[in-house]
Amino acid sequence: MKVGFVGLGVMGVPMAGHLLKAGHQVAIWARRPDAAQALIADGTLAGAELCATPAALAARSEVVISIITASADVEALAFGDDGLAAGFAPGAIHVDMSTIAPATARALAARYAKQGVGWVDAPVSGGGTGAREATLAIMAGGEAETLARVRPLFEVLGRTVVHIGPAGAGQVAKACNQMIMVAAIQASAEAMHLANAHGVDLAAVQRALMGGSAASRVMEVMGGRMVARDFGAGIEARLHHKDFAILMGEAVGLGVPLPVAAQVWQQLNALMASGMGRDDTSSLLRVLENMAARPS
Repeated sequence: MKVGFVGLGVMGVPMAGHLLKAGHQVAIWARRPDAAQALIADGTLAGAELCATPAALAARSEVVISIITASADVEALAFGDDGLAAGFAPGAIHVDMSTIAPATARALAARYAKQGVGWVDAPVSGGGTGAREATLAIMAGGEAETLARVRPLFEVLGRTVVHIGPAGAGQVAKACNQMIMVAAIQASAEAMHLANAHGVDLAAVQRALMGGSAASRVMEVMGGRMVARDFGAGIEARLHHKDFAILMGEAVGLGVPLPVAAQVWQQLNALMASGMGRDDTSSLLRVLENMAARPS
């Protein structure tokens, strides 16, 4: 297929690479064309075509996949100046794998439908490791017929693809995923903080927990980073902060009480206020340590 790709970050680069290796004709667009050209020149994305604008990318693509940061970014990519909508032919599809607000996904789907362009919101779970290993979990919202057309691309990128429902439904599932995952990171941080207060071996505690009912991928990865005090960005905490802003906004709009998520949201706010937004979310441990260090 002729596939356009936007979002050449930690996840996007290996994802675009998988599509190239699978034989698809991949074109890319980036805000920094020099960086994109370097990826082509050094062989990372050998064979990809670099387009000058999102509209030009859409004009040569059957499907454009985007994985960028926020709702406003996706709106601008789609309907801003020289946006994708200006280049798409009827029958083309925009697959957005970013994490954005469900309402934004629904609104974009409706706008595209007026010009005969399909939409799938398909946020993913698995992070950089899942992107590199093509084991992402893909949560899809959109029409079943549209999803069927892009499913072969998803099968190159991920291990599981679940059709959640209509446009926006994929983003609802992703909000639920982020709520559970970051709450588990906070719980892991509190466990490590308690163990440290007792002066016991944190590595031994983590190994013990991984052998029992507290075992999880979060405890394995994030707990390991806390034990090693390796807070370099695996996933930048600012992105989880952004995701929580979305899900708490949904909670307010729907009148849904989320007491645990609300407390985790406050801890993420404290993390951001402490200047750790570009560090890994395992830095929630440091938020607790900073709280404990304050004079009473």
